[in-house]
Amino acid sequence: MERESIVIFPGSFDPFTRGHAAVVDEALRLFDKVVIGVGDNISKRGLLPIEQRVALIEECYAANPRVEVKTYSSLTGDFALECGAKAIVRGVRSCADFEYEQNMATMNRHLFPSLSTIILSTPVELSHISSSAVRELLAFGRDVKEFLPQNVDINKYLNR
Repeated sequence: MERESIVIFPGSFDPFTRGHAAVVDEALRLFDKVVIGVGDNISKRGLLPIEQRVALIEECYAANPRVEVKTYSSLTGDFALECGAKAIVRGVRSCADFEYEQNMATMNRHLFPSLSTIILSTPVELSHISSSAVRELLAFGRDVKEFLPQNVDINKYLNR
C-alpha cells in the first residue's frame, strides 16, 4: 500500500488571501494532503488572533477533507516531520520572495535532509496581493473582499 503524500504550507496567514488559496490549490494537484501550518509567533501582534486565522482557513476548506489546518510554534521542519510530510511548499510573488525562500529552503535542507521544499509561483493576476497590503487596506477602512477567498467574510473575524 502506498503511503499518503503530505505537504505542509506554513505561514502566518494574517489574513489568508486568494494568493495563499492558489498555492494550496496547486499543492493539492501534487500531493494527497495539504496541512496548512499557521505559525504562532507570540512576539508578533497581527490583525487576527491565531484562533481566528485558523477558523477563517478552516471555513475556506470545510468541504475539502484533503486540507487540514494546524497551529505550530516550533521550527517549520520539525512541524513538517510531526505531520508526516515529505515536503514544504512555499509560494512566491516576486524575485525578492524567491531569493528569501531559496535561502530558507537551503537552510531547511541542511537541517532536515529528508524534507524537500517546493516553491510555487503565485498566478500573475494575484501577485500584487499580500497579507500586509490587505491589513493596510483594512486599517484605512477599504473593502478587501476581492483579495480574499470567495467564501470569506473578514468582517466577522474583526472586532469592529
